[in-house]
Amino acid sequence: MRRILTILTLSLAPASAYAEALGGNIYIHDPSIAVLDTGMVSFATGVERAPDGGMPRTKTSPDGITWQEAGALPGGMPKWVTTELGFTPRNVWAPSVFAKDGTHYLYYSVSSFGHNDSAIGLMTNAALDPADPTQGWVDQGMVIRSHEGEDFNAIDPFRIDVGDKAYLSFGSFWDGIRQVELDPATGMLLDGAQPMPIASRGGGAIEAPAILEHDGQFYLFVSFDSCCRGRLSTYRIMVGRADTVTGPYVDATGKPMLDGGGTELLATKGRMIGPGGQEVFERDGAPWLAFHFYDDDDGGRPKLELAPIGWTDDGWPTLPALD
Repeated sequence: MRRILTILTLSLAPASAYAEALGGNIYIHDPSIAVLDTGMVSFATGVERAPDGGMPRTKTSPDGITWQEAGALPGGMPKWVTTELGFTPRNVWAPSVFAKDGTHYLYYSVSSFGHNDSAIGLMTNAALDPADPTQGWVDQGMVIRSHEGEDFNAIDPFRIDVGDKAYLSFGSFWDGIRQVELDPATGMLLDGAQPMPIASRGGGAIEAPAILEHDGQFYLFVSFDSCCRGRLSTYRIMVGRADTVTGPYVDATGKPMLDGGGTELLATKGRMIGPGGQEVFERDGAPWLAFHFYDDDDGGRPKLELAPIGWTDDGWPTLPALD
């Protein structure tokens, strides 16, 4: 979801993982987290047919535990979206926030469910205010586009910078996850850059890429299977790793992610149904995972969860055991 996101070091209260740890308003889809000097801000998929035009929604937390709604980004659907797509989407999907040199870059997706007539746009904010994270955003327009008939889908963006280069990973279904180089200053597509495949299930369900750099290797997190069905959701979080950000990524058995590989990190267990839509962020200098799940104890409603990432002796990510 998406880079490591820290701008300033923030000492947050420790939180045990999963469900019981978080409180307040944690109803969310596709979370992306910014860590600021006075707390945390989440960005998430907008509400369909909402008066605000389905724009990305924000929440704030002083400690990463108790969350409150801060509202949707104002202004309604950016004008370029309807002009480019030929229709007005019901909502904006899977916004992903990235911080660099004091500026926040918010990548977002516009599409219609089940189609790859889609685009990824960008908003920037030179002074994100944790007291009101909905203000200060300037839309920069379209970053990349996919059309019906092409074999990729321009949704679920995630940015990571490596050295003096920047990369955007994205994708859902079709031929899987793509990656393209960005201009690190503007956040827009680098001139002449072409999207390259980094993970695929041959048309099967894979989406929501997020990349983490750790100890000289790169870890690609994705979601397999079905989102957005409440208690019937089968989402699960998978991971592979590579020696370079561009891949090739393989799972723990050595199977390439381009050939459907992926090592399962988290799946349905107990009250937590269909965890996915994940992103990585940095908290107190350590990597964490943000994701949503469907709470079987609350009618299958989607909720936020944050979990610290640990590591096995052979360098694979782990999450705390479920209760």
